[in-house]
Amino acid sequence: MSSSALHIRSEEIDNIEKRGKYTVSIIGCKLPGITHAFLFVDAGFKVICVDADKTIVNNLAKGNIPFLNRQLEVKLRNYAKKGFLETTDDFKAAASQSDIIALTIPVKIDEKRKADYSDIENASKRLGSGLRHGSIFIIMSVTGLGIAGGRIKETLENTSGLKVGLDFGLAYSPIQVSNGHAPEKMANQKRIVSALDKDSLNAASTILETITKSGLRKIGNIKTAEAVVLFEAAQQDVNTALTNELAIFCEKTCVDYLEAQKFLNVNNCNMLPLSMRDNGKARREPYLLLEDAENLNLTLHILTEAREINEGIIKHAINLIKDALRSCEKSLRRARICLLGISQTPNIKASPKKVAKELAKMLEAKGAKVGFYDPYFSSSEPIATQYPFKKNLSEAVEGADCILILTGHDEFRRLNLKKFKVIMKMPAVIVDLEGVLEPCKVENEGFIYRGFGRGVWTK
Repeated sequence: MSSSALHIRSEEIDNIEKRGKYTVSIIGCKLPGITHAFLFVDAGFKVICVDADKTIVNNLAKGNIPFLNRQLEVKLRNYAKKGFLETTDDFKAAASQSDIIALTIPVKIDEKRKADYSDIENASKRLGSGLRHGSIFIIMSVTGLGIAGGRIKETLENTSGLKVGLDFGLAYSPIQVSNGHAPEKMANQKRIVSALDKDSLNAASTILETITKSGLRKIGNIKTAEAVVLFEAAQQDVNTALTNELAIFCEKTCVDYLEAQKFLNVNNCNMLPLSMRDNGKARREPYLLLEDAENLNLTLHILTEAREINEGIIKHAINLIKDALRSCEKSLRRARICLLGISQTPNIKASPKKVAKELAKMLEAKGAKVGFYDPYFSSSEPIATQYPFKKNLSEAVEGADCILILTGHDEFRRLNLKKFKVIMKMPAVIVDLEGVLEPCKVENEGFIYRGFGRGVWTK
């Protein structure tokens, strides 16, 4: 029988054998949840993966884990066979067995760009009904100001009959997870941890230190911690907007942004690497901060403008395609466009990028025919069943009027352009949003080239 997690000491979990006495429930089994599940089970804890979606639970039970690379997927399957990893959709039962509960369900942003906490609230109610005395509840989702110590705390206390700080612990330790987050990358992040009381902060810190290699940023006030996370996301969003604006400027002035970037003084410039992958509607955190400001009758002008710029980048990609097709006397209507790369890195079979879905939706609305190819996806992926999906690159680009590179996989850096000239519908277009191809080489092979931030094409 493990001791109370609320009063846990570092010497009680300083090795794998001791950690095996404690059970961690991971609430939400998408990318953030599965990544945390791997870190905890690999550190020696017994882990229960909990999700309201029975399809996700059943897939996990079968060892179908779409977010991790194959090596890590095999390791998780082995942990499951040994009984260290379980899956369920029963929130109450999982909470009643758990010493540590990690909530990783993200806040939804609705069509009006408002925060929807219904999934988090429903999960908190179900977990509260089974919450165990002495357990600790760690919120790992990014929330708006006052949500962790207000709405979530009250829901847990009301449904459990227990009190934070006395009967159970409540802490806040979010990490912004992208599709490029392998577990080792998350483990090397210096993460924030905060709580409503000292016991909860000490317990959460002790537990999180077992899965964190770069230390913790401890913040005594949980509302301050929420603000810090939102401010860091806002800063990144503003930097992204500046990068995007300057990239478009480069396109109009025959300047190659990628070349200019090599000479930027990184100490005096907050410019980000040029990429469209994290733009658009995929970002939640800025909207949370904007809504908090709106509730105070304030307008965050810079962040509002940054959001508008970043959301407009997807439309800009469409304009690049239209302009390139126009140069070879073609139009978007009835054009066959192949989108290459919908996972972020070669090591992760990540869920389809929202930018890819948004692009496909907008292109089809304009009459284009869209297909996908990614070397790290299978035909069973949801996006592969929704759109034409080929198993190899040659089949994917055959008869295409345009290739759109969304992700810089190694395979796309070595495109056989001579072969593509034979199988594509020439004259054809290559639009490179990741800067993986040399414009002159593409044009020398007879293609029309366009690239995000690369004002160096001649045709």
